[in-house]
Amino acid sequence: MQNKMYQVSTLQALALGYSRAVINAGELLKEGDTGLGTFEDVNGEMIAMDGHCYRADQDGHVTEIPPETGVPFAAVAKLYGEQQFTLENMPDITAVRTELTRKIEERFGLNSMHVVRIDGVFEKVDARSEAPYRSHHVTLKDVLGMTQKAFLFENIRGSLVGVYFPDYMDGINMPGWHLHFLSEDRSKGGHVFDVCLREGSAKVDKITCIEINLPKEAAFDTYSLKQDLQEEIKSVE
Repeated sequence: MQNKMYQVSTLQALALGYSRAVINAGELLKEGDTGLGTFEDVNGEMIAMDGHCYRADQDGHVTEIPPETGVPFAAVAKLYGEQQFTLENMPDITAVRTELTRKIEERFGLNSMHVVRIDGVFEKVDARSEAPYRSHHVTLKDVLGMTQKAFLFENIRGSLVGVYFPDYMDGINMPGWHLHFLSEDRSKGGHVFDVCLREGSAKVDKITCIEINLPKEAAFDTYSLKQDLQEEIKSVE
């Protein structure tokens, strides 16, 4: 079975300010049922789960979005759960990432991509999202500096959804684990800064194929995608 990562544009292009729609959410969900991204003009955080596409707004409120909604950046795959395990008493996001990395290393996966979903009970989820900002060539760091809000969810059931990209794919996406949160009742969510996980069950799939759908319009060629944006991307993550 050949599972693929389907990606819209590149993280480097988004970081430099390319936030125009490349495809819509309905088209995205034909390619994968699980993953993350954002919406046109960086209008909130995307959580794709169970074949549905949700947006966490600037206050962490979640709504399911219409299929015609524009997507400038996303990474999705089909989740089969070929590797499954439980997680307990993870005090912070570092512990979660370390354990996920250990599990994929056991199966010789550090140089491959992965998609992950963790359903569980969280003592806290420290997250953020943002309001839309219509501009071009304004960096993601500057946009988030103007529009982002952070919020804390406590004693909550929900899911972490995310992707893993190896270090050598830096610029295409963020190296390591990138995670978004969606509450069990589908009402709260966002981009995850930190979590404290009491107990959870994880599903992970290794992915060895990627399809990247790049923007078609000429404006895409006005972005210098050669520059090293590692520090810039770290600062927004």
